[in-house]
Amino acid sequence: MATLILASMLMLSDVELYYEVHGGDGPPLLLVAGLASDVSSWQTVLPALSEHFRVIVVDNRGIGRSVPEDAPVSVDLMADDCAALIDYLGYGPVHVLGHSMGGFTALSLAARYPDRVKKLVLAATGEKSSSRNTLLFSDLADLYEREEDPAGFFRTVFYWIFSPAFFEDKDTVKGAVEFALSYPFPQAPVSFRNQVNAIAAFDGRNLAVSVSAPTLVLSAAEDLLFASSAGRELAEKLPRGKYLSVEGAAHSIHAEKPKEFAEAVVSFLKEGENP
Repeated sequence: MATLILASMLMLSDVELYYEVHGGDGPPLLLVAGLASDVSSWQTVLPALSEHFRVIVVDNRGIGRSVPEDAPVSVDLMADDCAALIDYLGYGPVHVLGHSMGGFTALSLAARYPDRVKKLVLAATGEKSSSRNTLLFSDLADLYEREEDPAGFFRTVFYWIFSPAFFEDKDTVKGAVEFALSYPFPQAPVSFRNQVNAIAAFDGRNLAVSVSAPTLVLSAAEDLLFASSAGRELAEKLPRGKYLSVEGAAHSIHAEKPKEFAEAVVSFLKEGENP
């Protein structure tokens, strides 16, 4: 279990951000979650990462314990929030790891606040979302707003973020649905819709070339939302980009392959450090 150092709220002009700090005296590492995800989404890799880093996890604006639920959301606003949190904690520059929509946020952060980012990991993401994803996420937002079948909604999400192997164990699928249904800080429909709109509006195709931080783009071989080819293209545009694909996982790499995910992140972030 990761050692919790601090859990608190950061008050900004239009939102209050919930954040936690885990680990010991290692270099600081900020984790930025994706669509419909908050600090709990990192539980599979937090213990391993906090052995090496002082890990900062944050609920993006409007989700989890951050308030208000209907806060305006854009990728750049979330990047601004991350920069403010880094400054408030006084840890900068920090390593940054962003997953999916969090990868968009991390890319924006690194391009617009280069002095805040030491090394960058972009997981299961790309430069922008596809038209198919835009329609899919909008349909999911419609389904979530109707609140007719919460269990069915989460299963539908799981079909897109987990590999076929995940569904071979019925108890695992049942447990994941039960966890989502019983989670004490559920995302409000307005927050989900705002995040969906933020993803659709983001276009980072002109950002990669301006990122000065060494960057690992981490893809999953079975990702249906951001194909490995999208990750490879992003890595090739980054001035100091490196690419790695994880086998046997889909979009939620850190949930399906936590050991491989954590090892790849630790290896990259520690590369070049003095022993």
